[in-house]
Amino acid sequence: MENRVENHVVLGMEPPQNLVEITVDGKPVRAREGEKILAALLAQGIIVNRYTVKRGEPRGLFCGIGQCTDCAMVVDGKPNVRTCMTPVRAGMVIETQHGLGRRANGTE
Repeated sequence: MENRVENHVVLGMEPPQNLVEITVDGKPVRAREGEKILAALLAQGIIVNRYTVKRGEPRGLFCGIGQCTDCAMVVDGKPNVRTCMTPVRAGMVIETQHGLGRRANGTE
């Protein structure tokens, strides 16, 4: 499933971009190189980015401008990456973040 805004009333037409493959929670996902990770995930119907520390509640898109942390995910082993501000590049490994997230070396 792919659901993208191709022609925005304010931003105009989106130019075609190269398709690349990223991995999201162990599954291959096709995304447009350079688009924000969050946009690529939303286009595939993925709306949960992280689960809160205390209650384990799901979080996803909220502000979309890097001011909150609701879209934070683990990207290439680095926790707390704001996916609304981070562009896609080929081969990225993205994981849903649980709590504070874990670094590649296993620490929080």
